[in-house]
Amino acid sequence: MQLFYSPNIHKDTDTFSFSSEESRHILKVLRKKEGDLLQITNGKGFLFEAEIIVANPRACQVAIGRTSQSTPKAYTTHLAVAPTKLNDRYAFFLEKATEIGVDEITPVICERSERKTLKLERMERILQAAMKQSLQTFLPKLNAPVPFTDFVERERTTLKFIAHCANDTKKQLIQDIPPKKDIVVLIGPEGDFSPREIHKAGSKGYLPLSLGTNRLRTETAALMACSAIALINME
Repeated sequence: MQLFYSPNIHKDTDTFSFSSEESRHILKVLRKKEGDLLQITNGKGFLFEAEIIVANPRACQVAIGRTSQSTPKAYTTHLAVAPTKLNDRYAFFLEKATEIGVDEITPVICERSERKTLKLERMERILQAAMKQSLQTFLPKLNAPVPFTDFVERERTTLKFIAHCANDTKKQLIQDIPPKKDIVVLIGPEGDFSPREIHKAGSKGYLPLSLGTNRLRTETAALMACSAIALINME
């Protein structure tokens, strides 16, 4: 099965035309033709079976047939992760977290962040490609970068954790995180959160979280947290 993505399809859509780039890929690379069936998601849980009715490489048109809807998970995983110094490392995190099943991602700009800007269009494309590759029908929500203090001030999720390297009594990733609960995890930059940020998060209800005894890169720590939450919630 190969999955395509378009946010412009909804449950009442009858026909749809792909962009010229996607049309060329479907017809010239995949060598699809009129009458062939495609699977399309809108990233909101819907899966559409569509038949090619006009094999135009500039605007491949399909007729929507059978439609199904996936049930959302009983919990959400929100990772608030500082941008990494190298863009490719953050791209790797986005791709793998999407495959694992992250629901929301917020880049947080910290005191020790070496990178403070991100190309959101490129990040969105990475999320879309990873969703299609892993055959999922929910696209993770990507938020614009936000300063650390603003994020911890506004976040209202009940279960909130901050993973840092400072000596502290910390919650254990597997033992202390209950299943089927919405959760947000803060992951800092390469230089870790500052003491002031750790104190600020604690004052806003964030619990210190242990990711083990090894010192991890930012993207590794984020993926470990995401994987552990997914394992805790496996049925």
